[in-house]
Amino acid sequence: MYHDLKGKNALITGAGKAAGIGYAIAKKLADCGVNVALADLAESEENNPLLTSDKTQLAELAKDLEKTYHVRALALSLDVTRLASVQKMAHALAQKFPTIDILCNNAGTVFGVPNAIHTYDDDAWMKTIDVNLHGVFRVSKAIVPLMLGNGGSIINTASQAAKKPPLFNGAYAAAKAGVMMMTKAMAMELAGNGIRVNAICPGIIMTDFTRWRFDLEAQFLNSTADERMAKKCREIPMGRIGTTDEVASTVAFLASSESSYMTGQALNITGGQTMEL
Repeated sequence: MYHDLKGKNALITGAGKAAGIGYAIAKKLADCGVNVALADLAESEENNPLLTSDKTQLAELAKDLEKTYHVRALALSLDVTRLASVQKMAHALAQKFPTIDILCNNAGTVFGVPNAIHTYDDDAWMKTIDVNLHGVFRVSKAIVPLMLGNGGSIINTASQAAKKPPLFNGAYAAAKAGVMMMTKAMAMELAGNGIRVNAICPGIIMTDFTRWRFDLEAQFLNSTADERMAKKCREIPMGRIGTTDEVASTVAFLASSESSYMTGQALNITGGQTMEL
């Protein structure tokens, strides 16, 4: 519990799935007394539950946070690949939370995997870069003006893939490496405004998307999802897959005054699988 966070306002993108990292972050911040805005892709032509939320689900998640933690919680529809959607979300947010203290750029996904770079579909590559890298740019550009007067903390979700490239997932790795460098650039630019900017680099974290990944690997390797998971655990020094709550705890630390002299950093949350700085 970080008591200095009580009464502050936060926006968390990619927070529309109960088993996801974004919602775990929202829960952890709400438990610290933070008012939270949950934003996710709730209106889309995509019909894939791994990629999208929906308005009803998003509203219910926000309502649960209000009821459980006695904070204000908003549900906002957001497509980070569309400037008009980002601007509409930022306008709606400003009507409820005139200032933002914490921004968590967490929205992310992947298209076109598994593929080597020389066989990668062009559209899938561009969509992956657009969501994971350009989305952070668009949302930050829209929200930073709401932070300039009072300072705060921005936490960008990168990935261990930014430091240790995964096989046949080059677009995601390139995008997340870009998020790391954008984090450093923002940290330098915003330090004088009292805004700290850091990134987190999760490794294998148990979410619906991770389960889908193990299922996909099993299909290609004539194996089972459980076997793929067990093999991955053997590659992790701590011997297990991480939890969304463990990621959320790191985010809360970065949002709080306990990390007041940290900016421009990219923290690994990998169980030791990635130890590069």
